[in-house]
Amino acid sequence: MTSNRSARRGPAGRRRVGAAAALAAAATLLAAGCTGPAAAPPGGGGATPPGAATGELRVAVISHGTPGDSFWDVVKNGAEAAGRQLGVKVDYNAAADPASQARLVDNAVAQKAGGIVVSMANPDALRDSVRRAVDAGIPVVTINSGEERSQEFGAITHVGQSEGVAGERAGETLRRAGRTNVLCVIHEAGNAGLNQRCEGARKAFGSVRDLQVDISNPTDVQSRIKGALGTDGSIDAVLTLNPQVAANAVSAVRDAGSSAAVATFDLNADVINAIREGRLLFALDQQQYLQGYLPVTFLKLYRDNANTVGGGRPVLTGPGVVDKSNVDTVGSYAGRGTR
Repeated sequence: MTSNRSARRGPAGRRRVGAAAALAAAATLLAAGCTGPAAAPPGGGGATPPGAATGELRVAVISHGTPGDSFWDVVKNGAEAAGRQLGVKVDYNAAADPASQARLVDNAVAQKAGGIVVSMANPDALRDSVRRAVDAGIPVVTINSGEERSQEFGAITHVGQSEGVAGERAGETLRRAGRTNVLCVIHEAGNAGLNQRCEGARKAFGSVRDLQVDISNPTDVQSRIKGALGTDGSIDAVLTLNPQVAANAVSAVRDAGSSAAVATFDLNADVINAIREGRLLFALDQQQYLQGYLPVTFLKLYRDNANTVGGGRPVLTGPGVVDKSNVDTVGSYAGRGTR
């Protein structure tokens, strides 16, 4: 009976049967793939491909932030969450000094880490250490800073925010807000990414003046911003590149009796509250949780399945604009340490 009904279906009916069979096969493949990176590699009885690494993967995450920095704490949270979910051992370390950071990379190489994740605020200081890791056969993913040198140094990909693109987004947002003269506050000398942010803002906005300050001296930061506002009364926007400096800028605007708007890069609880209360116009969010989470995932996939991500281009995690329209939603996630 079944064969007779099939014969009577004709070409259209047979196409429908073929389509249904194809969909069923695709569903079977999808179900097989849903076990994620920890699944046994394909092959007879789950055999490991020749040359594939086995055992626990240990990843060293080395940032240029200081321990306890709220921004880098979120990066750390992301890396450790990925490690728990994927069964990867994550060792997180941070050093603000580039030479100390390079030594941490060298230590990871000496300890035969299975992968290294490193931010490169000062790429030249890390070049030799990163290349030694690559020469030792350790896959490296760069994050946050150093996008333009990542491929040159041999990293398999870069995860972060394009600082120039983010700067352009800030400039465009300030221009749409009707601002005409911007002060861009650079808080760390030698950090290429910060300069790129101001350059991007200048490209999109036009009239942007840079002000160099030292984040380690908050009183001086506030004084310098106040002085710049007093010297040039036409400044109607202050763009800071760090939440701590944003708080200094808000105080400086108040003390100077200026009506300049303040915008910033990156989020923390104070920035969220300041946006809610109207003391900050907006913040550029680079979703740094992803800068911790994704590289651990990528390194796991690279080891277990020889996957690479990005096709030779960076994997962008931002920028996104956080303002009064979405601050409550984003703030709820920031409160749990994932934004």
